Amino acid sequence: MAFINTLYNLWPNGDQKIRGLRDGIAASAPAVFKKYKIDTPLLVAHVMAQISHECGAGHDIVENLNYTAQRAHEVWPSRFPTMASAEPYAHNPRALANKVYNGTKPDGSDRMGNRPGTDDGWNFRGRGGSQTTGRDGYERVAKQTGLDVVNNPDILIDPKFFLECSVSDFINCGCLPYAKADDVVNVTKRLNGGTIGLDQRKEWLVRWKKALGEGPIDFTVPSEAQTTPTVPTAPTPSKPASTVPPPKPSAPSVTNPSPGSLGEFIASILSAIFGKKK
Repeated sequence: MAFINTLYNLWPNGDQKIRGLRDGIAASAPAVFKKYKIDTPLLVAHVMAQISHECGAGHDIVENLNYTAQRAHEVWPSRFPTMASAEPYAHNPRALANKVYNGTKPDGSDRMGNRPGTDDGWNFRGRGGSQTTGRDGYERVAKQTGLDVVNNPDILIDPKFFLECSVSDFINCGCLPYAKADDVVNVTKRLNGGTIGLDQRKEWLVRWKKALGEGPIDFTVPSEAQTTPTVPTAPTPSKPASTVPPPKPSAPSVTNPSPGSLGEFIASILSAIFGKKK
């Protein structure tokens, strides 16, 4: 089965948030995997398993930070030791992002490169297939890909660049050696910073391995002509059948007077006279 068909099967609603996302991934896959030496079905399976989990198969492409106070307290207890301390950030995604992701050092070196007193936490929140997070992470992707994701963060979710940015982050985080060893635990630790969602990542890996198999991967993408349904042309209306015009009435004469004319009156008198003689 071709890679694009596998992607459509495993990400059935993958275009729900970004139109054309799956086609963009499939079209860029051959060049991206070649560039970053993702050159075996095993490596492709590890990359796609992590991406599938991180972005929810295309559903969670930008980190949702619309938290309740209770949830913020649970996720970041050191930053919000009490419910009262979390209340100002409830349902305030921008303020929450800057609170939990911005550093305290001027260069942001203590928190992913995010500088204090800026919108770095918000601008560089989790985004894309690998949920790249932090100014440092965005700068690494920019340096490796040549794409200006620092000044234009939404490049990470552009269908044309979605896969490359994700793979770049996968490489930058040091996942590749562990993927080669088929070590999903350490791949997860390198990308995630922990083992959050490990069971789900393992499930994705099983599904991708099964779908891709062990042989060469078919990266063929149907051409537009093959995938675009043919629009039927409107039938040419047939010409109406020709009709023979009715014959014109004969011109009035003595033997054929027009109705109501003097000729008709005289004809009626003559008919009455001669008709009586018969």
